Amino acid sequence: MSKLSGAGKTVGVLALQGGVSEHAELLHALGADVVLVKKSSQLEGLDALVLPGGESSTIDRLTRILDLRDALIEAISGGLPTLGTCAGLIMLSREITDPAPGQQPLGLLDVTVDRNAFGSQVASAETVLNWKSPSGESHPVKAAFIRAPRVISAGEGVEITAHYNGEIVGVRQGNLLGISFHPELCEETAVHDELLGLTGYK
Repeated sequence: MSKLSGAGKTVGVLALQGGVSEHAELLHALGADVVLVKKSSQLEGLDALVLPGGESSTIDRLTRILDLRDALIEAISGGLPTLGTCAGLIMLSREITDPAPGQQPLGLLDVTVDRNAFGSQVASAETVLNWKSPSGESHPVKAAFIRAPRVISAGEGVEITAHYNGEIVGVRQGNLLGISFHPELCEETAVHDELLGLTGYK
């Protein structure tokens, strides 16, 4: 896609906690209008949505406090193209093996995830992964891992898009993209480009 693959499109970034600004800046650079989503009414009229990294249990708790959880489930299950990065992947998942007390995922992406599977923040790393595109071709993407989760199982309808050290770190299911890593911290646009390409999904 072109560098302005977001031209004419409006993308929401869930803005309750975590790496919101980095996603917003990258989407702006791709030509998209960005809405920082803090209430359910801001989900209306979006072409796509990003659930950023951060503390997944904190974001989960805030979605409940702000009555956003059900609206998110309705919008995403209704076909809104959505990218979940790191904590966002955990939120989208069907099951978390080691949830924080009271934490529940949105249950929309048919995967089971293991939180903080790659260690503490001091174990963070930057690397280049092979990303499998919808066409089946692979191409390199830059990735930063920070207290990253891993996918330990995936349903039949889930396509594996990337591995790191033998672990599944990227998946695709219909209108959903879930990744363990942070392309936005590396100014990597390929995954966001793919999200923008899904805006006709509904």
